[in-house]
Amino acid sequence: MSVDEPLTTGAIGQPNRLGIGIIGAGRVGAVLGLALQRAGHTITAVHAVSDASVTRAETLLPDVPILEIPDILRRSEAVIFAVPDDVLEPLVAGLAAASHIQTGHLLVHTSGRYGTSVMNSVREHGAIPVAIHPAMTFSGLSLDVDRLQNTAFGITADAVVAPIAEALVVEMGGIPVTIPEHARPTYHAAMAHASNHLVTLTAQAQAMLESAGIGQAPKLLGNLMTASLENALTNGDQALTGPVSRGDVGTVAKHLETLQELDDPDLYETYRSMAVATARRANSAGFINDTKLEELLQFLDA
Repeated sequence: MSVDEPLTTGAIGQPNRLGIGIIGAGRVGAVLGLALQRAGHTITAVHAVSDASVTRAETLLPDVPILEIPDILRRSEAVIFAVPDDVLEPLVAGLAAASHIQTGHLLVHTSGRYGTSVMNSVREHGAIPVAIHPAMTFSGLSLDVDRLQNTAFGITADAVVAPIAEALVVEMGGIPVTIPEHARPTYHAAMAHASNHLVTLTAQAQAMLESAGIGQAPKLLGNLMTASLENALTNGDQALTGPVSRGDVGTVAKHLETLQELDDPDLYETYRSMAVATARRANSAGFINDTKLEELLQFLDA
């Protein structure tokens, strides 16, 4: 298919085999490139700058040339921009201004923050912007391709091209979820809050155990956190357990006293802030009454 021809889906709703370029061979870009290659698409070229990204490209896509961005655009029907959020808009605008964007190009970015408006500069050149964000953390290893199975992808696309975006996601084993343009900031904040802050909480809990001389933190936390996550996803606030949801002010007080002794202000403040939020949700869910909520909040200085 020429880049001057409109993109279409095949007879069974799958996209035609595309020549796809990858700009940014970070943990996400290289893995998606491998997933799409396994799905039958041709990865035309990869743009990689750092030593780590070059090594990753050579490892995951060994037969794919590493080229400059204009060369990738010239030889590709679709291009995936897997670059940092702050780089995306000026990069795409600069390529458009330099006339590297061609009519019919399908230009996909993987940013969770943005929808398609960040790529509006390409529309006047006849290109089609699409946002496809995998809701998963990446290691940058080939095992990530298997982890894409049943992973949700947040898609923002014009109605005419949405079926192609959805088909690409399905081909990678993912589940397409439509995210309206106006909802992208909220969507991304939710993803970051759930993923990044879970890492922080886990690391803090491990550090607490280690500071007390307790080994095997992953074994102690693994089943507890996995069960808590599954229960929360199924039952929401009804999954709450622990001293805050019971209104055990004395236990919460002992926790805070212990955390103060650890001399880690971030840890203390994280626990206190989360206890405040948990108390309010426990009250809304009917675990504690208004009087007990007020007692907890006064103690927590909220």
